[in-house]
Amino acid sequence: MKGTEHFKQAIKAYLDERAKTDELFAVSYAKENKNLDDCVTFILNQAMAICKEGGCGMTDDEVYSLGVHYYDEDDIEVGKAVNCGVIVNHRVELSPEEQAEARENALKAYQNEELRKIQQRNSKPKPTPKAVRQEPEQPTLFDLGL
Repeated sequence: MKGTEHFKQAIKAYLDERAKTDELFAVSYAKENKNLDDCVTFILNQAMAICKEGGCGMTDDEVYSLGVHYYDEDDIEVGKAVNCGVIVNHRVELSPEEQAEARENALKAYQNEELRKIQQRNSKPKPTPKAVRQEPEQPTLFDLGL
């Protein structure tokens, strides 16, 4: 996968919003020879170039400006596809319905895990006490009266 889906969605959301508010960018964003996957590949290749120069991390503005740059330039080299993970440090705002659904899913997952633990504990064979085998007492020399 070229970056994480969360990263792609963050870039897309920014570019969509930018296109709504910036008419000049909207024209660039609508170019038929441009697409989000190539935009992400371009950003990742640029980020890797920055890492090779000694830095490893980018601000939101730097990432978004690379996305805008990709769409603005007609003759731009995207680079090779990059297979990596991307960490997006954004807090996702959920609607009340999404929060309720996430809470319900988390509760179900917790309940299923606890049930699995109980079932696993109950499925283990309980150790049965072994019958204590009593050896017949062997008489000692003192018991024989010898």
